[in-house]
Parts: sequence; C-alpha cells; structure tokens
Amino acid sequence: MAGEIVVFVSCPESIAESIAKPLIEEKIAACVSILPAAKSIYMWEGKLCQEKECLLFIKTNRVRFDTLEKRIKELHTYEVPEIIALPIEEGYAPYLAWLNHSVAKI
Repeated sequence: MAGEIVVFVSCPESIAESIAKPLIEEKIAACVSILPAAKSIYMWEGKLCQEKECLLFIKTNRVRFDTLEKRIKELHTYEVPEIIALPIEEGYAPYLAWLNHSVAKI
C-alpha cells in the first residue's frame, strides 16, 4: 500500500480530543483512537515526573507524517511531545485501503 503507519502520542486527557479531531477533519489521519488512563513515569529537567495521560493511536501513512508531526506540535501543550511512528507491516487489505483513501493526497 502507501507505507501505512501508526503514530503514538501521549497527552493530557484534557487536550486529547482537541488534537484528534483536527487531524481527522484536515485528512491528516484516517483514525485516532484515544486510550485513557495511561500513567507515564519519566525524567524531565532532572526531576522524576509521573503524569496521568491518554495515549493517542493515530493511523495514517508516511506521506502525511511531516504534516502530522507539525500539526501535533501546534496543537500539543508539551514543549517536547512524544511523536513516535511505527510501520504497519501487515494488515487487512480493505482496512488499509480505507485508511489510505481517508487521508488527503499530497
């Protein structure tokens, strides 16, 4: 297909939908699944941090990644948001076709 990917983004629950909806409306992603109640533990500026967050699973393709990354940085409240893309190695062909049809062509 077109190099389908899943992009992981963690964020506060309060902004999850405000990130997800524009990505769909602007045809940057085909689907965003919001998984609530993640707990992230990490070091930031020398301090141990623990936050309750949501995890966004964003389904798109490689062609749209640069636009997706730019838009997430605009919408996100974190100075350095987590934006990690993983390739979809295999998938149900009709779903992957829908995914690619759902995102705008560049």
